Amino acid sequence: MNDGIDHLASLLGRAAMDVWGDMPRDIQEALFETAMKGRETEREDLARLLHERHPRTLHPARPG
Repeated sequence: MNDGIDHLASLLGRAAMDVWGDMPRDIQEALFETAMKGRETEREDLARLLHERHPRTLHPARPG
């Protein structure tokens, strides 16, 4: 059963990556933060991958 869940989660993750650039910024951030919870060492790698696949997602810093 766990293999089936992992497979489906992988499919959903790949689909999210495919449409990442079409998602609103707040959805991107929520999904990214949820995915990176407890995975600080992988944070930069995922950010780089997403920005390489979807260059227009390079957002300016949020206003302070």
